[in-house]
Amino acid sequence: MSQSPLIDHLLELRRRLLWSVITVLVIFAGFAFFADELYNYLASPMLASLPQGSTLIATDVATPFFTPFKLALVASIAVAVPLLLWQVWGFIAPGLYKREKRLVVPLMITSSLLFYAGVAFAYWVVLPLALNFLANAAPEGVTVATDIARYLDFVLAIFMAFGIAFETPVAIILLCWTGVTTVKSLRAKRPYVIVGAFVVGMVLTPPDVISQTLLAIPMWLLFELGLVIASLYQRKSCDANVTHE
Repeated sequence: MSQSPLIDHLLELRRRLLWSVITVLVIFAGFAFFADELYNYLASPMLASLPQGSTLIATDVATPFFTPFKLALVASIAVAVPLLLWQVWGFIAPGLYKREKRLVVPLMITSSLLFYAGVAFAYWVVLPLALNFLANAAPEGVTVATDIARYLDFVLAIFMAFGIAFETPVAIILLCWTGVTTVKSLRAKRPYVIVGAFVVGMVLTPPDVISQTLLAIPMWLLFELGLVIASLYQRKSCDANVTHE
């Protein structure tokens, strides 16, 4: 009898994982028909930065076939994020208090929107500037010929870096909500956070000042936004406690 609740939880977890996989596969089935178009759209910033007449290349026999499908699969997972988070919410919700439920749902929605905002910022702002810099940085006499698979890995790394960096407000709120730190303590550490943002920018972006700055400054601004939201939440919690007393 003592194992029954654990078995129920495992069965529920398996069911939600299965629905998550099915969701991604259904979206992938639709994207697979437009895999080449998706890759052409992703490659447009690189093609625009290359010299006239230059194109991307494929160094392996199967690369032209598999690379667009890899992008379609990644795009399917990205599009399915809200639905996947909904499955996560359905699994953990029964174990949360009412006050926790009121905070978790907005955080899950906000985290999805912030991740998409980070990817959009990377595609529309960072990639054109960074790729143009890198293409023009080649020594004279060197022809820039980028492999399509390596380009995809490079872009996905940039997207992931900016998507995660844009989650800074959510991380700040969670740290304050769980009691790991406070808004006052984080404000006191602001100079270190700013320096850390530029260090993260140097590590996660191409070796040019423009893209590093374009990651560091949004991280700092999002850090400030997280402090504002966390302070409002703490003030609201204190007011609620006083009213309850």
